[in-house]
Amino acid sequence: MLTDKTIAFIGPGQMAQAMIAGLLRRRQVPGIVASGPLEEQNAQLHRQWGIRAIWDNAAAAREAHVVVLSVKPQHAPAAMESIRGHVRSDALVLSIVAGLGIQRIREALDHPHVVRAMPNTPARIGQGITVAAASPGLDETHRAQALEILGALGEVITVEDEEMLDMATALSGTGPAYVFLFMEAMVDAGVHLGFPREIAERLVSQTVLGSAMFFQKSHASHLAQLRNAVTSPAGTTAAALFELEKAGFRTAISNAVWAAYERSVELGQDVRRRKPG
Repeated sequence: MLTDKTIAFIGPGQMAQAMIAGLLRRRQVPGIVASGPLEEQNAQLHRQWGIRAIWDNAAAAREAHVVVLSVKPQHAPAAMESIRGHVRSDALVLSIVAGLGIQRIREALDHPHVVRAMPNTPARIGQGITVAAASPGLDETHRAQALEILGALGEVITVEDEEMLDMATALSGTGPAYVFLFMEAMVDAGVHLGFPREIAERLVSQTVLGSAMFFQKSHASHLAQLRNAVTSPAGTTAAALFELEKAGFRTAISNAVWAAYERSVELGQDVRRRKPG
């Protein structure tokens, strides 16, 4: 689907770069162009990935078969205004802007072929997961293009209810930061115990990776089954879990995810209120 296509990224931030890395790793797209306002960043993108990087959003959109909106939410209205009327009639617009709804994109660009998605940063190594929703009536060709692009980044879950994109932003989109913070705390605790930092990092990273893979390959119907299996009565794990529960570990995680969800919804409201320029 993409062997003779050009993809333009409007806003070459961290997530856009993760997507570019995933696509280049799979060698699926012959032409990638990124458009951003910072000359030094554009030069770095060219040096790092060998792609064309320019500052003209309209020029990037005109030549693209797929236009990826990857700007920060507060910059979305201006970015959409800059490419309105320059997107090919047969192009797919793929948005990864948090909180920016499909209907808002269709109206701002006067363009019907829109997919909204929320990938996460492990996409850079092909281990991401993306939740995606399509505009009503999107044809199979554009659906296939979106799935091929997103599939290069890892797993893809498609949903009909667009509200789940804000939920995904809070859970999987922001999720790597929660995991990194948890890992950082474990590593620091290991150093406090007396491990050299590099050994603590190896112990923690493989523990997290192995635990996730073990869950995926297990037949457990609930994570609690696996947790209970390694928690002996009056043992070390029981003592540790008691402290986590006492400290409100579950509640803190739940509150963090809910706060991220509310912020995603709020960003969408801000985008709707914000005028270009």
